[in-house]
Amino acid sequence: MQLLDHVSIGVPDLDAARPFYDSIMKALGATKVYDRTNALGYGDRCTSDDTKSTFLAVYLDLSRIDMNKRHWCFKAMSREQVDEFFSAGLAAGGRSDGEPGLRPHYHSNYYAAFLFDPAGNRVEAVCHTA
Repeated sequence: MQLLDHVSIGVPDLDAARPFYDSIMKALGATKVYDRTNALGYGDRCTSDDTKSTFLAVYLDLSRIDMNKRHWCFKAMSREQVDEFFSAGLAAGGRSDGEPGLRPHYHSNYYAAFLFDPAGNRVEAVCHTA
């Protein structure tokens, strides 16, 4: 079962967020489907013929982002994709919140990396296979 259909992340500066999200989504194989003055879109929206797709929207939102436990985790198809997600995110203005590696306290093959986007949102990429 895929639990999430789509996710929206708010950022106060879309110009600062654009290179970051373009880079990490490309590393994970997600296609950019729109780039508007107030939003970016990646992935594929579900339709009646395709109910398994997922979609990410990054919206301009001037609200303050405080430290919290909220984060968004994206599936990676390989550990190499997790590594690429992390490197691409750092190169595009992100900050590390956990280098790529195994997190055996979740399960023996949980390989993940954590980043803060330029606005302070926490994002993760995970591969569940060996």
